Amino acid sequence: MGRSDPLLAVQAALTHRDHRLLGWLYDHGVLTTEQIAHALFGSLDFAQRRLLKLTGYGVIDRFRPQRPDGGSYPYHYVIDQLGAEVVAAQRRHERPRRDHARRRRHHLTPRANLTHLLGVNRFFTDLAGHARTHPGSELSRWWPASRFHHASGFLHDGDDPTLILASTPRPDGHGIWHEYDTRVPFYLEYDLGTEPLDVLLSKVARYDRLASATARAWPVLFWLPSVRRELNLHQRLTGLGDLRVPVGTAAHDHAATTRLSPAQEVWWLHGHPGRRRLSQIPTTRASQS
Repeated sequence: MGRSDPLLAVQAALTHRDHRLLGWLYDHGVLTTEQIAHALFGSLDFAQRRLLKLTGYGVIDRFRPQRPDGGSYPYHYVIDQLGAEVVAAQRRHERPRRDHARRRRHHLTPRANLTHLLGVNRFFTDLAGHARTHPGSELSRWWPASRFHHASGFLHDGDDPTLILASTPRPDGHGIWHEYDTRVPFYLEYDLGTEPLDVLLSKVARYDRLASATARAWPVLFWLPSVRRELNLHQRLTGLGDLRVPVGTAAHDHAATTRLSPAQEVWWLHGHPGRRRLSQIPTTRASQS
């Protein structure tokens, strides 16, 4: 009797949560133990045990980057070849190349912007973790930056493709957040403070043109490293005049001090005082009044 197909054999061992994790790793590249535990599990110990088992199944792999000052970071998890085949089968895609996982892993592990990628992924796993512990909340969509490498990524059914501008934005991610009856689709710009503010302003201008072309004024959210940079950005945004697209900002140092997640009262909506929840950010300029 011939050997059984490993893809068929492993399917019976995978839970719905496992499939969700595999889909995230397939789409978003890499997640740390802490991010996975917060988003999907009730405890770190339980998460570690399950991740070890999934590694043994051959559906995920892991590595530990070295710290510049010695030692290593916690485990970082990536999709393994069998896991990539599981995801492709679930989505009814063609079976990935035999070296898909190896090539992806070699691309990620020495990646110069790994810190940025992990920061983006931390934003979304924090939302997923909030939803896990707060009934009535849900992160119903999480799309990666690669979805928008081409202007067609912004098109929806019924859109006229000739309306898409050549200079489209390049969001770090897109999500849809639900809180009870409120639905907020948004684009994320994750900022490490390394770019001049003029670059951030040019991004806002591109989102504004996109909103004009598609008639979808989805908020653009800037996750910034500090309140000081946040204040400077808002001062500069005033010079852009009346914007069609809502712009919200949050500062990492403020969120860390208050221990609030991106779902909570960390967002400063441009042109309005105070901070609000993600669910309170309007999806059209007209609804701000």
